[in-house]
Amino acid sequence: MMATDTAPISETVIQFVFFKIDAAWRRLDAATKSDFKDQFLRTLRETEMLVPSHSFSLMGLRADADFMLWRTSDGLESLEESLSALLSTELGKYLKVSYSYFGLLRRSTYGQARTEQDHAEEIADKQRYFVLYPFTKTVEWYLFSREERGKMMGEHIRVGRTYPNIAQILLYSTGLGDQEFIVGYETESLAEFQDLVTDLRSTEARRHTLQDTPIFTCVSRSPERMLDLLG
Repeated sequence: MMATDTAPISETVIQFVFFKIDAAWRRLDAATKSDFKDQFLRTLRETEMLVPSHSFSLMGLRADADFMLWRTSDGLESLEESLSALLSTELGKYLKVSYSYFGLLRRSTYGQARTEQDHAEEIADKQRYFVLYPFTKTVEWYLFSREERGKMMGEHIRVGRTYPNIAQILLYSTGLGDQEFIVGYETESLAEFQDLVTDLRSTEARRHTLQDTPIFTCVSRSPERMLDLLG
């Protein structure tokens, strides 16, 4: 399902930032936690004027992250400034940024037109689950000709098209982070998503995957519910 893109769609930056709550948070009294959550939510709403976001919970799904914000901006500066504002709240003092991934959207050069299925970033109503992972190809992959890579990716994309209910977002972070791509999938069914992953791993392009972990499985939540789950 993942296509290799080179031409930029825009300078839009999309970031996925993961937070871990300090254990000391749960020792605060209920009234204090409620006030701190309200302050965080107000700040989130204020920063969303420049940095729109979607919220997800990972409570109990990973030991190193409790929630995630999917954030969109026209530059790194506003991402930095808005995150600084969130971490400067009283709740923010109990938060650790455990992971942060960002990249750019780019157009396909393999002759595959992007479909609605490939535009998860444009869908306001998120599906029930979101699965994200960083992705890096082998050195050998780039030594193939564009035609050879295009043939392998064509097979990969055709498999993805057989799962029309699963939406994808693909970001390029080549030269910007430790990985080359960031891949995310929205789905209503974890079982269907597993079927997609199993099928994709039987394609020829899979031979040239260097790394595609860690994997983050997230649950779409309102900001209020996301924070309530922190206790």
